[in-house]
Amino acid sequence: MLFRELEFPLKDIKAILNSPDFDRSKALEQQIELLRLKKEHIENLMNFALGIKMLGVKHMDFKAFDRSKLDEYAKQAKELYGNMPEYKEMEEKQKNRTEEDEKILADRFMLLFKEAGEMKDMNPASPEAQNLVKRIQDYITENMYTCSNKILRGLGKMYSGGGDFTKNIDEYGGEGTAIFVDNAIQIYCDNEQ
Repeated sequence: MLFRELEFPLKDIKAILNSPDFDRSKALEQQIELLRLKKEHIENLMNFALGIKMLGVKHMDFKAFDRSKLDEYAKQAKELYGNMPEYKEMEEKQKNRTEEDEKILADRFMLLFKEAGEMKDMNPASPEAQNLVKRIQDYITENMYTCSNKILRGLGKMYSGGGDFTKNIDEYGGEGTAIFVDNAIQIYCDNEQ
């Protein structure tokens, strides 16, 4: 019941209970972090609303709540990659997920970049950084599409290439996180050839 109260999806609860290899402690840490982030988000919304109330703002800017950018990314990705087997695999994995499921998966994925931010001053070839890259690759494969080393290498370049990916990763892990992750990915892929 604790896992359900902590908003673990039923699928994860089943895995926790049935798999001796499932890292219960790590899963719980991640779930606690997600709850902390949700709490922080709600507090930010409350502060935003209180600020509007105090200032008597007549016009509200809803840009912070706008999903149109995400929708545009999805449209562009489908146009560019819709015929690739990986894209079809991702669509198949997503078809039975709710919007909340997708949000939880995205939040958990971003926790990996938060972790990368905590180690960004380390050597990207360190065992810790290389283990993190493996966990990123495994997470993508498990939840999105088969992430080969070739695809992973391209993702690394995309993460550090500037624009929204770099900005979002650095906002989550701190400035320099995207470049650190790319460097660690390139080393990982070079070693896996």
